[in-house]
Parts: sequence; C-alpha cells; structure tokens
Amino acid sequence: MSEDLCLLAYWVIFLSILNGKSFVLFIDSEAKLSKAGKIGIGLSVGLLMILIILSLLLYKRKCGSSGGQFETTNSFSDPSNPDVESGNVYFGIPLFSYKELEEATSRFDHNKQIGDGGFGTVYYGKLQDGREVAVKRLYEHNYRRVEQFMNEVQILTRLRHRNLVSLYGCTSKQSRELLLVYEYISNGTVASHLHGELAKPGLLPWSTRIKIAIETASALAYLHASEIIHRDVKTNNILLDKTFCVKVADFGLSRPIPNDVTHVSTAPQGTPGYVDPEYYQCYQLTSKSDVYSFGVVLIELISSQPAVDMDRHKDEINLSSLAIKKIQESKFSDLVDPYLGFDSDNEVKRMIISVAELAFQCLQRDKELRPSMNEVLEVLTKIESGKDEPEEHLEEVHGAEVSVCSVHPPLPPTSPEWDQVGLLKNVKQPSSPITVTDHWESQTTTPNVSG
Repeated sequence: MSEDLCLLAYWVIFLSILNGKSFVLFIDSEAKLSKAGKIGIGLSVGLLMILIILSLLLYKRKCGSSGGQFETTNSFSDPSNPDVESGNVYFGIPLFSYKELEEATSRFDHNKQIGDGGFGTVYYGKLQDGREVAVKRLYEHNYRRVEQFMNEVQILTRLRHRNLVSLYGCTSKQSRELLLVYEYISNGTVASHLHGELAKPGLLPWSTRIKIAIETASALAYLHASEIIHRDVKTNNILLDKTFCVKVADFGLSRPIPNDVTHVSTAPQGTPGYVDPEYYQCYQLTSKSDVYSFGVVLIELISSQPAVDMDRHKDEINLSSLAIKKIQESKFSDLVDPYLGFDSDNEVKRMIISVAELAFQCLQRDKELRPSMNEVLEVLTKIESGKDEPEEHLEEVHGAEVSVCSVHPPLPPTSPEWDQVGLLKNVKQPSSPITVTDHWESQTTTPNVSG
C-alpha cells in the first residue's frame, strides 16, 4: 500500500474512534463505567495517540521524499562528491542567485546576447559589484545540459592558465536555470576577426596571428598535460581581450583522459570542419583529435577563410581539404590572406610557410603521424623566433630516429617559394584528410548525444 493510502486509512480510523460510542467521555462524563468500558476507553485513547504519531511521521517522510525527487530532477549533484555544495560555494567557486544574474543581464535581454553555441546562449552582464561578466544560459531542450554544466564547472575549477577563460561562479542546484558566470572577454572571437563581423583587411597582422597561434597552443598543451581533451577547438572558442591575448573557452564537450589510457571510445562530437576524421570514423577520442582541430585553426590564421564554406568548390568546402591541396601543389599564394604581406615581406613569408608545414602535419589523417600539442607549441615558438631550421626542430619534435619529413609527401619545387620549405621534401605521399562534413550543414557545435 502506498504512503498516501496508508495515511488516508489511519485518518479514517481516527475519525471513527472520535465518533464511536466507545469514546463515551464525549457523551456523559459522569456515567459510571464498567471495568470493560474503562479498558475500552484506555485502549481507544492509546490507539488514537499512536495513530496521530504515525500520521505525523508519515506526513513528514512524504514531504521529505517529494523534496528529494525535485532535487534529483533539477539539480546537478555529483554522487561521488555528495557535499560539493556548501553554503555559498560550489566546487570552490561562488554561487550566484538566478535573480542576481537576471538583473545583471537585464532579464537576459536579446540585445545583450554575445554568443550562441551548441549548448547555450551567452549574455553580457554587469554584477552589482561592478564586474563585467559573460553569463551562459544552457538550453532547456538539451536533456544533457546538467551533465555539460557539471563538466564545465569541474574542469574549469581545477585548471589555472593565463590563456584559459576564468569561471567566476554558477547558480545553485536549486536554481530555476543552470547558469555559468565567466570573466567577460571584450574583443570578440578569433573567428569574428578573421572572417566575421569584426574582420577588416589588414587589421590583424601576421605578428598578432602567430601570437594567437602560440598562446592557443600553450593553453591546449596545458590541458593535455592536465589529462583534459578539449574536443571543440575552433576559432569561435578562442576569445581575445583588448590586447589580443587569447582566452580559450567552452569546455562543455571536454573529457578527462588519463595519460595511461590510449583513447576513449565515444560518439564523435565537435564542430563541422574541425572534427578529426579518424575520430569521426573510428569513434576513438585522443589528444591528437585536438591537434587536428588546431591544424584547421592554423590554416584559418593563414588564410582568413572559414573552416567550412559551402560557396567553395565541392572538393574545397572543408578548409582542411583546400589547404592540403594547395600545400601539396606549393600554391601558397592561393591560400594565404593577401593582406599579410606574403609577397612583400620575406620574414613573414618564411614564417607563414613554416606554419603551413606544421598545419599540414597536424592535419594528417593518421593520428600517429601528427605531432603532440607540446611539440606543436615548441615548433611555433621557434618559428616566431626564427630558429626553425629543419634539422633543428625535426630532432626536437620527433627525436633523432624519426624525423617529421618521413610523414610528408614529395612536393616538386614548382615555384621559387618552395625552395624555402624543408619539412615536406623527399617523402612518401599520404592521402589528404577526408571530409567530415558531407552531411553536416551547421557550423555550430553538434549536440552532445553521447559521452
């Protein structure tokens, strides 16, 4: 019998006793009772007290149970950390009330919207203490929003790096909505500066672009050293502050992978044009998946073109396919943004060709042929400093026994600019990376339907 039925039955008995003749005290307080009558009254009173106590206990238990169901449905409590929320702190970060964040964003005013991704909308806000913040409001229709909310909170509270966005806090488990509060980065995304609403010819010089590449690589190398795979590396997730300092953001898809584990088997997640083709085919996520995505970012920095463009030729819709083709044909001028000074500045030309070589390595279809993120960072640093001699960084990146040259195709020196290329000569030609967006039209992050 359910608790509701039990409670009803007890109250029926209770009312019956009150109205029954056995409770003669209510009829004639001076009546002389037999011994049996006195015993009956005593038992009735005792039973009444017991029923009242049981009814109160059951009612209290029922209310407590209902509250627990509400919490299970609406909270994001972690079973492995039952006491992670305490007072005004959750995982060591402050808790904000929904009302406070609603006021900070002017009731989530559409005009304050500064971002819109696969999992939520981001709004500009200003707290009562004057701090400018970015408030992510997770989509209600995303049935895994709780998991992604938890994922981002747990990852960002354990990481500290100058090129990772800082998490200021979040809402409580009892809040009507799940909200994340980040530091506000005022200068938009790399994508917006390259080929979006902030893009202007010549406004983002090569010196700034190589700096962006190095700082992004530094953040990703730190993540990998911390056993975290970002899984959604793209120029829309690379924010820039007023000094064009990089802040990598959006960890909703990120996954922890211990260093002693070769891969995690999971359905492919990410953004069309950036997804590792081997991950897409084999469902095996590794740190080299981030390396592939970063290779696409490097090509964007070189070309100022988006990762996916349906207006390009069908074989070049994916920027990775276009880049592989142009690099193999040594047609750099067809790939490079003409406003970068590629044909007028020999130093810029040297660096761009070296970065294109590195991007080519990152875009290899076989993940074993790609460098690690730490190796990518080392090479980029040497390219910027002018120390990227082929013999020098081949040994540094892959060791004396295996050179980077061994993984790249023979590229005939059909143009003078190819004479400057050292990494891609005299080697076997692999096939170009496959297209991973044949059936995807959206350029936003795919919904998270699997781990």
